Amino acid sequence: MRDLVYTGFMSLDGVVDSPGGGPGEEHRSGGWVFKDLEFVPEAWSLKGEELADTTALMFGRRSYEAFAPVWPGSTDHADYKDLPKYVVSSTLSEDALVDGWGPTTILRSTEDIAELKKGDGGAVFIHGSAELARRLAEAGLIDQYNLLVFPVLLGAGKSLFDRADRDKRMLTLRESQSYSNGILKLVYDVKR
Repeated sequence: MRDLVYTGFMSLDGVVDSPGGGPGEEHRSGGWVFKDLEFVPEAWSLKGEELADTTALMFGRRSYEAFAPVWPGSTDHADYKDLPKYVVSSTLSEDALVDGWGPTTILRSTEDIAELKKGDGGAVFIHGSAELARRLAEAGLIDQYNLLVFPVLLGAGKSLFDRADRDKRMLTLRESQSYSNGILKLVYDVKR
C-alpha cells in the first residue's frame, strides 16, 4: 500500500494559493513565502527530508501546467526530474505532457488514485494542487500532511482545507519544529 502525502506551504489561516508568486499566480499577496521573513535555512529542511521518502509526484492539471515548464530544468528540483509523475485530470491530453521529466501517467478519477495507492512503490507526494488535495481528503485518500506554516494571515486565496460541514477527521502529530523566523514545520498522519 502506498501512502499519499500532501506537502505544501500554508499561511496560518490555511491559504496555500500563490506561495511563490509569478505567472499564473495573480493572488494580490503572491510570493508570500519569500517576502517579509528572514531566511533561516533550517526552516526548509523538510523539503530535503521529504526527498528521501518521495518515490513519485502527483499534481492536479493546473499545478502540472505551472510546474512542468519550469521544474525539469530547475537545479532546485533536479532530484525530482526522473521520478514518476501522476497528473490527475479529466481533460489533459497525452500530447500535453512534457518530455524529459520522467515517466508521466494521467489519472482520470479518484478511483484511479485509489488503485494506485493499492500498489507497491512507496510514498507519492502531492505538490501544490490544493483543489486536488481537498478532493482526495474528502475521499479519505490522503495519509499524511507535511506543512510549513508561515506566520502570515492572507484572508483570501485557495485553502487547503474544505469549509463544508462534515464529520471531523483526526490527525496525529508525527513531528513538529518551530524556527526563529516564525515558520512551523508540522507533519501529521491522518487517523483511520
